[in-house]
Amino acid sequence: MSEATPADIAAVVVSYRSASTLDECLLRLRGARGVAQIRVVDNGSDDGTLDILQGHALADPRLRFIANPDNPGFSVACNQGAADCDAPWLAFVNPDLQVEADTLQRLRAHAVAMGERMLLGADLHGEDGVRDGAARRRDPDFAAMLRNPSTGARLDVAMDAARALQPVDAVSGALVLMPRALFQQIGGFDEGYRLHAEDLDLCRRARQAGATVAVANDVPVLHLRGISSRSRPLFVEWHKHRGLWRYFRKFEAPARSLPVRAAVFAAIWAHFLAGLPRRLRRG
Repeated sequence: MSEATPADIAAVVVSYRSASTLDECLLRLRGARGVAQIRVVDNGSDDGTLDILQGHALADPRLRFIANPDNPGFSVACNQGAADCDAPWLAFVNPDLQVEADTLQRLRAHAVAMGERMLLGADLHGEDGVRDGAARRRDPDFAAMLRNPSTGARLDVAMDAARALQPVDAVSGALVLMPRALFQQIGGFDEGYRLHAEDLDLCRRARQAGATVAVANDVPVLHLRGISSRSRPLFVEWHKHRGLWRYFRKFEAPARSLPVRAAVFAAIWAHFLAGLPRRLRRG
């Protein structure tokens, strides 16, 4: 490892029934430049994930894993992983993500060039080449949600191809790079979220702390999306909407009247109910 490529990034992976993608994810992280530590926190998987983790831990001393006996949620596990390492940069990487050898190095270089107080995501895309809309998002617009629960819940922001770094309100929690100092300053992930919306929350608090949130449009990364979520689609949807309600209560509700708060609650759960038949058919 040359001086131009310091190994100062800790990659934190949270797994849950991720055996189908985890091996490739970890192989790529082990080969990624700049990675000093790899921490995997498993939330009670029963699909062979632990066997994969044991193999990688034996092969690479940079990798350690924590095996939770149950599933305390994504935020809790992210904070566990971050607390178990000490590298100055933290990269939270989903187990269905496949980084290239220079992905994390390039993200860190962007952040350093912009003054380091940045929370960065990447240009995520699926196997079909279609970009993941969650990579670039605005804050939830609850007024729009009240007008139309179905369309108002959409948060996607179009890619600005003319900008290598595109400032946005929020990036996807599938891949986040940030300085440890910023992570600690804002208190890490809010453990009140079980899964979903915790990345919106993290990005908003980072911005409130004076950091810039942006997407590196010149750093493409393959995201297979939702591998661990497919076994429990209704559970995932429930907590997605529960997380959105927590986000509203935390950031918006104090400035809203009781009728508005009640209307937002109704709009969030109306959106959940509207998608229920489709989820049941998939299940």
